[in-house]
Amino acid sequence: MRILIYSYNYHPEPIGIAPLMTELAEGLVKRGHEVRVVTAMPNYPERQIYKEYRGKWYVNEYKNGVKIQRSYVWIRPEPNLIDRLLLDASFVITSFLPALIGFSPDVILSTAPSLPVCIPTTVLALLHNCPVVLNLQDILPDAAVHVGLLKNKFVIRLFSALEKFAYYTATKISVIADGFVENLLAKGVNPDKIVQIPNWVDVNFIRHEAKENNAFRATHNLDGKFVVSYSGNIALTQGLETVIKAAALLRDTPDIVFMIVGEASCLQRLQQECQEYGADNVLLLPFQPREKLPVMLAAADVGLVVQKKNVISFNMPSKIQVLLASGRAIVASVPDNGTAARAIKQSGGGVVVPPEDAQALADSILELYKQPEKVKTLGYNSRKFAVEQYSFEQALNHYESLFCSITADNPVPSSAVVSKQQV
Repeated sequence: MRILIYSYNYHPEPIGIAPLMTELAEGLVKRGHEVRVVTAMPNYPERQIYKEYRGKWYVNEYKNGVKIQRSYVWIRPEPNLIDRLLLDASFVITSFLPALIGFSPDVILSTAPSLPVCIPTTVLALLHNCPVVLNLQDILPDAAVHVGLLKNKFVIRLFSALEKFAYYTATKISVIADGFVENLLAKGVNPDKIVQIPNWVDVNFIRHEAKENNAFRATHNLDGKFVVSYSGNIALTQGLETVIKAAALLRDTPDIVFMIVGEASCLQRLQQECQEYGADNVLLLPFQPREKLPVMLAAADVGLVVQKKNVISFNMPSKIQVLLASGRAIVASVPDNGTAARAIKQSGGGVVVPPEDAQALADSILELYKQPEKVKTLGYNSRKFAVEQYSFEQALNHYESLFCSITADNPVPSSAVVSKQQV
């Protein structure tokens, strides 16, 4: 098949949707399909266009058999509402020209966010008479309104209209967790349109490794320490202040060290909070190159998933699959009724504590510190669950089968036949 992936985020961005869409595109190419990706100039998580792409309107690249068509976007490091609207609008406008240039697709996969991309993908689908799969990684405007990012009533109505339009025009809607299914059904979306395909992790890349003789531990003087690690986005929905407060509560236990890896500009704010709360047991590090991710994850005893109380229930951080695959125990400071808590409980690889409760988080970490065998058991369960439920090959089978099932004029590749009944 000829597959067009329309995704705002893509390689070389290190976290979030970008690695997922990169792995999916390259995996489909290995299966014999032709794939091109329409995407923005890389800018995440720094929220500024990477140096080598600045001053350019369009860039065409090839990586591992995938044609990548990049376009300029309006981006600001600390965006206000107007900046966010201009970001979405600029991508919709500038990306449409490269989307028109290239092969005629048999199917289009569009990721949300960005939600306004449903406009050009709908036009492309009409021009090429092909189906569209809308891949929901988050549900807007619900999530943005819930955490206070969207307050303007006109903008909320605009995004609500876009949401309805996106659901109506999509041939199929792929969602990453059961909480998404419940949300869409409550909004009247036809259940026949919805396909649940969890996000995945490459269990051959992210693997279980012993923490002993770990190069990352040695480099950062962590040998002999009980390392509690958080790596990822530092934004409104996370609430890393809770982690800093928990670290301060445990500063009298010298063997426990907290490691937070994130965007350099955000780490400056966390450094101030460490000083304010007296958390001198926190190691703050900038994002590491992706090739170092397995050894960095293996340096930890415990991995953290952190959300605020007001995070909407269906939110499912992609870091959960990564932590599970690393074979580490998880402590999740997340809403108990949310999708994230449900996934961690099902895995048997972690414990869930109330969000924004530093004392509960500290108590849970201290308990694991005192019970090394429990930490090993949770880590074993994590890895086992990731391999069984979140392997990349399994997800790739689902997507390939889904694309084949909605492309009536194309034969089903032999690699998808077995999994077609699973979708």
